[in-house]
Amino acid sequence: MEQQTRGRDPYLVKSVMHSSRILSAFRSAGEALSLKEIAQRSGLPKTMSFRLLYTLEKCGMVEKVGYNLYQSTVRPAKPRLCRLGYAAQGTNYQFSREVSASLERAAKEQGIELIALDNRYSAKMAQRNAELLVREKVDLAIEFQTDETIAPIVAAKYRDAGIPMIAIDIPHPGATYYGANNYEAGLIGGKYLGRWVKEHWNSELDEIVLLELPRAGNLPQMRLTGMLVGINLVLPAAKNCRVTHLDGDGELGPSFEIVRKHIRHSSSRRIVVGAINDVSAIGALRAFEEAGRAETCAVMGQNASPEGRAELREPHTSFVGSVAFFPERYGPDLVRVSLDILAKKPVPPAVFVDHKLVTPMTVDHYYPNDGLLQNEGRAAVELIRRAAV
Repeated sequence: MEQQTRGRDPYLVKSVMHSSRILSAFRSAGEALSLKEIAQRSGLPKTMSFRLLYTLEKCGMVEKVGYNLYQSTVRPAKPRLCRLGYAAQGTNYQFSREVSASLERAAKEQGIELIALDNRYSAKMAQRNAELLVREKVDLAIEFQTDETIAPIVAAKYRDAGIPMIAIDIPHPGATYYGANNYEAGLIGGKYLGRWVKEHWNSELDEIVLLELPRAGNLPQMRLTGMLVGINLVLPAAKNCRVTHLDGDGELGPSFEIVRKHIRHSSSRRIVVGAINDVSAIGALRAFEEAGRAETCAVMGQNASPEGRAELREPHTSFVGSVAFFPERYGPDLVRVSLDILAKKPVPPAVFVDHKLVTPMTVDHYYPNDGLLQNEGRAAVELIRRAAV
């Protein structure tokens, strides 16, 4: 009997709680919602929502304004302003900046207070920012930091404070993962590289170079695993090729330097490069260009970042493609998942973004508005060229 009392509150009336959830689905005065929308917002089954709406209509608390539209006659309670904490990866690269801008826009549209901090691509700063967001008593934390080794430390800070957490791109213990389906993204890029080699090099391939980011851990590494599998699926002879793993740290300069050093001693005539992200891919490409060997390589990036898209538009580039992650769309999804977690709605442990292959032929299809920023894109390419040299 004692266990049963502990398991439930004997004073709660479930039907009243369910009715309250129905009325809370109406967020503004005069808002008309369909049965489907009410069921989705309340998290209740459609049949239960219908019975509750019918009862509330009889009580004069809801009125039907159309065949399948309902309005509440009760003035909606003003919701408490939700406070989300966000620790951004850094401002060095456009991908992170686009994620941040998208989240800031989505939070503003939903009337959510967003406390945004910058991890500066630093493990030490990420830990400090987590402590700061805990002191700010945010309702939920969105963490975008790259170093897998401190992920358990950062996650523990939020867990000990009772703050739920979403981790972008790098898994953190106990957090809801949001971001890339890394293996699938790699597979898409690898299959295209295989097709490209078949078409342009008559299936002849000497070496596969994979530019890694070891400190980010095993999950981002799955991009390169998928890329290798994709190449081998389309080009079975590639299984006999030399595979070289290089640590470019996901950055332009280190990728340029390590590929530059490698190709000085490589006699391979045809090389495909699979990179963890676009800036790393461009760093590799600049090394081949400096050596006068751009025609001997085919480079595949990941992210389809503005830097990558600008390079895809360059005439005769050996940057043959990139797999898009669409960071400009992250914000609305992150806000939706955050609100679902705070509302105690069921949320899967991993929420994946959609991926598309972007090539020189399709870049304008997926990003038609880039033309408005053409000068900025060219400036970014030129800046990257100078930084590499």
